[in-house]
Amino acid sequence: MTPENPTPAAIEPVNILLVDDEPVNLTVLETVLEDAGYRLIHASSGEQALLALMTHEFAVLVLDVNMPDMTGFELATLIKQRRKTAQVPIIFLTAYFNDEQHVAAGYGTGAVDYLHKPVNVDILRSKVAVFADLYRKERALQAANSALQGEVAERRSAQERLRLLNETLERRVLERTTALRASESELREANRRKDEFLAILAHELRNPLAPVGYAVRLLRLKAAANPDVERATQLIDRQVKVMGRLIDDLMDVSRISQGKIELQRQRIAIAGVLHEAIEGVRPLIDEASHTLKVDLPAEELALHADATRLSQAFMNLIHNAAKYMDKGGRIDVGVQREASEVVVSFRDTGIGIATDRLDSIFEMFSQVETALSRSRGGLGIGLSLTRRLLELHGGSITARSAGHGQGSEFIVRLPLAGALEDAPLPAQGATPAAKPAGTLRILVADDSRDCVETLTELLTALGHTVRGVFSGHEAMRAMEDFEPQLVLLDIGMPGLNGYDTCRAIRGQPGGARVVMCAVTGWGQPDDVRKATEAGFDEHLVKPVDPDALVALLSHARWSSPAKPTP
Repeated sequence: MTPENPTPAAIEPVNILLVDDEPVNLTVLETVLEDAGYRLIHASSGEQALLALMTHEFAVLVLDVNMPDMTGFELATLIKQRRKTAQVPIIFLTAYFNDEQHVAAGYGTGAVDYLHKPVNVDILRSKVAVFADLYRKERALQAANSALQGEVAERRSAQERLRLLNETLERRVLERTTALRASESELREANRRKDEFLAILAHELRNPLAPVGYAVRLLRLKAAANPDVERATQLIDRQVKVMGRLIDDLMDVSRISQGKIELQRQRIAIAGVLHEAIEGVRPLIDEASHTLKVDLPAEELALHADATRLSQAFMNLIHNAAKYMDKGGRIDVGVQREASEVVVSFRDTGIGIATDRLDSIFEMFSQVETALSRSRGGLGIGLSLTRRLLELHGGSITARSAGHGQGSEFIVRLPLAGALEDAPLPAQGATPAAKPAGTLRILVADDSRDCVETLTELLTALGHTVRGVFSGHEAMRAMEDFEPQLVLLDIGMPGLNGYDTCRAIRGQPGGARVVMCAVTGWGQPDDVRKATEAGFDEHLVKPVDPDALVALLSHARWSSPAKPTP
């Protein structure tokens, strides 16, 4: 990683173009901007400047406005018209024009700053340094992206790709935020790009996880009696779920930042939400031989909340407690009423938190462990997501710890359900299991051969008749002679994407009777809406939980028998 204050030898010199028709002015500028990190190139006319721009790349252009053959404004207009040079920042220098109309004209040509001679030396140096640093970071980001693409091309393991992508993401967010902090509009643009990147990242990471999940279920079906295989499949299954959880957390943070999460509130019991959260983390607790104690009050405490999102917040806290403890630790969860609030405490005997970090741990990408000792993994977004989810419910969270090795305690406060929300609590009890549907004819379409082959083999092992294809056009052709009851269709396929394929199938004779299910790495609400509008009945996000797939196959809609196998 680049040091925060690199020595001159560690800095790759960047090109800075100085344009002025007066040699003495060029000499002065060179003296002012002399720096080991800069390569200063002179031009005494607009033509020389254009020639230099065709030959070199520049971090910034310092340009005199009043030149005889071509004014600085005219030169700036030509520069901004060329795609190769349009993004080069331009700082105008002038000793003649001070009126607002002239300054506005300068900014109108695309300049980023307008300084009057005699120039304040410190201001000019500072502005040039900002653009030079931004140029270096943009080039570093491009180099990182190129390296990342090279790693993907070499088909490294999914876990290694995830690590590299997460490191790139953290570096990119940090560099972008630091570089653009001075401008509110630029910060908004950076956040928009970050959200797009997260959506693409989630999609690209979910795709390779899907066939891994299918293969795990297939191994369990075919080698259930082999304890070594069962241990291996359990390990793989846990890691797939961990990676899926990281992806979901990233997307949830992004959606909350954009205001795209809407809570589905209802009257719920706090005890039921805690039970669901604990069961979600139970495998990790048991594996680490931790002791978990829950202390609930005798009275029933009700909240007006989104059960799924609140369970997610509690699960994050219990998961962190279990993860940041050595084996045989203890977790105490306590619930009590204080006036019109319910207070839930999560106390553990783990590694503890330094007192000066108790507030910052709720910030995005904050880590309790140092970068060199991050043996327990994580992106540092779980607590930030938890706080935001609780705040959406009108609640709050605080942290306590006596320091390293002294354990931690997180205190959650949530408003109790009011008198106007006194609807009956939902009935407790398990949802009845779906009945098996028998043999189905299933068409699987995905441009990933691994996805098609593993999913086809899994569905076949479950007793279904399956055909796999690798494009939308092949899926269209298969509809004619295979006549499937269910189509599992990837969205991001080249040529004919999943949306268009679904619409085309719906337009065929008998296409309205086929159950269409989108299986995709795109899982935002807008993606579900687009799938519904295209004609899909179901929407599953990769990596698909095999249990969710089995539940789909057991749906009550499968009332008609499958077409007999020829």
